[in-house]
Amino acid sequence: QVQLVESGGGLVQPGGSLRLSCAVSERTSSDYTIGWFRQTPGKEREFVAGVTWTDGYTNYADSVEGRFTISRDNAKNTVYLQMNSLKPEDTAVYYCAADNARSTIRATSSEYDYWGQGTQVTVSS
Repeated sequence: QVQLVESGGGLVQPGGSLRLSCAVSERTSSDYTIGWFRQTPGKEREFVAGVTWTDGYTNYADSVEGRFTISRDNAKNTVYLQMNSLKPEDTAVYYCAADNARSTIRATSSEYDYWGQGTQVTVSS
């Protein structure tokens, strides 16, 4: 059983930055791809970014490309999502998830096996 714990959410003004963290419980994190998703009320979870643990390959949604950066720290078993130039439309609950498709980043939430509890990000003046 892989456990994921997100942290780092909060309230930020438009144009500001936040860094989310996703702590992964087991060393078997190396067998997984980690994705970040977000969800607003009444909408499905939306893929934001993903990273393969073995080689660090990344992929981003068009809506965040150039503003968000996903990275992983193997020593700390932690994946980060650096969010810059935040916009009000980035407001959502952000989730990290683990997918056992080791070398593939999939953008469909149903493909992911384990989920964190989510962290709220609010972008507002």
